[in-house]
Amino acid sequence: MSVRFNHTIVHARDNRESARFFAELLDLAVTAEWGPFVAVALDNGVTLDFATVPEGDIATQHYAFLVSEEEFDAAYARIRARGIEHWADPRQTRPGEINRNDGGRGVYFLDPAGHAMELITVPYGGW
Repeated sequence: MSVRFNHTIVHARDNRESARFFAELLDLAVTAEWGPFVAVALDNGVTLDFATVPEGDIATQHYAFLVSEEEFDAAYARIRARGIEHWADPRQTRPGEINRNDGGRGVYFLDPAGHAMELITVPYGGW
């Protein structure tokens, strides 16, 4: 068997809220809820398993997602319609913009727990 990434745990203040935010933004399904986890399935079989962390600081993580041009258009329209603050760069110096790095498009935004999310249409370095 080849080595494949299967899932990761994403800490949240409210696992249902964060899973729903992410699933609705990218038109994905919340697929399971078991124990402390609410899972959102990506198209390649990987799941993001959101877990509530009720106390203390949540360490900010960065999650980048490669999406099609059509998926980017739909997600970016939802970001704008919901008034979600977003940036063209990870340092948040270009608010309300997208980037055109590597011949594609990209955008950064925060999820409800403060994780840095990124959508890109072309991988770093181009195709």
